[in-house]
Amino acid sequence: MTFLLSGIQSFPKLWKCNPWFGLSPGHSCCFFLSDYCGIRNQQRWFSLKSLSAQSTKVGNASIAKARYLRKGDEGSNKQVSSDSHLFAAGAAKKRSQMNPQSNDQDLSPVKNISIQLPTKPLNSKEWDKLKEDFKGKVNFENWISSQMAHCHSPIDVAKSLLAWVAAKNNGIVGYNLLVRYLYLCVFHKQTSEVIDVYEIMRARYKRLEPGGYSLLIRGLMHSDRWREALMLLEDIKKVMTPSIKNYNDCIQGALLHQDVNTAWNLYQELLGHDLIPMLETLKAFFDFGKDIKDDHYSSKLLDILLYLRNNQLYPGESFAHSIKTWFESVPGKQWKGQFTTIQKSGQCSCCGKTMESIHLSPEEYEFLKRKIIRDVIDGGDQYKKTTPQVSLTVFVIFLDCLSRAGPSTIKNR
Repeated sequence: MTFLLSGIQSFPKLWKCNPWFGLSPGHSCCFFLSDYCGIRNQQRWFSLKSLSAQSTKVGNASIAKARYLRKGDEGSNKQVSSDSHLFAAGAAKKRSQMNPQSNDQDLSPVKNISIQLPTKPLNSKEWDKLKEDFKGKVNFENWISSQMAHCHSPIDVAKSLLAWVAAKNNGIVGYNLLVRYLYLCVFHKQTSEVIDVYEIMRARYKRLEPGGYSLLIRGLMHSDRWREALMLLEDIKKVMTPSIKNYNDCIQGALLHQDVNTAWNLYQELLGHDLIPMLETLKAFFDFGKDIKDDHYSSKLLDILLYLRNNQLYPGESFAHSIKTWFESVPGKQWKGQFTTIQKSGQCSCCGKTMESIHLSPEEYEFLKRKIIRDVIDGGDQYKKTTPQVSLTVFVIFLDCLSRAGPSTIKNR
């Protein structure tokens, strides 16, 4: 997809912050947005313009002309590796021999088992009968709970399993069964059940494994006790860096409960760990920003657009619609978005502007060369002390020869 932002002077940060935009007030810029669906590479485009009162009718007519471009075929994304490493095609048997799994941990579907998952809650006798009919060599409770989680069985059926297990073990249910039941509660958005499991696990375990923490964070974020999910995030930080999904759940929960400052703080913390945020995290900020009259919030959203551009991240169609809707909802502006197509030459069919190239221009190459010589070779005592003078001289000569050849040498190699 592509954004065409006309009247960009209303948002000077988009063209003033970065010298490579090459824009000045009154110009426009384009953003490429892509959507990957299944094995087909689906790409759509739309442009966003600031419409004057005289061009409103023309804009409304052009908005109705939505055009979609589908590129590639079903086989375009197939990858064939000729490497002979352990993860090459046909190496599954070798990996299995190097990493044998015990029978207790094998929770994959067992062959030749004529047992069907229950669709309604079972009593103790019915569970006993089902276990007797089970012909697998793995632990029945672990296997059945794993299959129920995989098939997203109803909550009441899973609860009857836990009640049966607890009755046989003096009220004790194993950790793995609790986690799989918690997964079903989170999947079915049964917040009250999530809280019940949370209370049990908090009373029985001082620490959880990452999967348990992640499920609790996601489940609690939709409840009134969402701040306790932030406490769980702090517990994770004591032993490891939280995952991107952990931050995503906490940020979306904070925005859901109108705590904007906490959401932005978590976002900055995420970037501080050199983690790439999920696109749905960024989408949540744009969805929350609709019709908000806050210049500071708008400035942060523009920073997100710059982050997408500088890191070559391409939003999908849903995220693109959120960005488009936010621009159209900015108070006092007359932004309007529409779908368009990008020609093979890189030009937008709507405005005629050429998309920014990802290849270095001669000016950018020269800037990069000077910066490497100044900051890496000449600057810093650590390089001067550890690099022989002869090697330094040879490297400078190499860079000089490379500059004469131009940036095309790097592209070809």
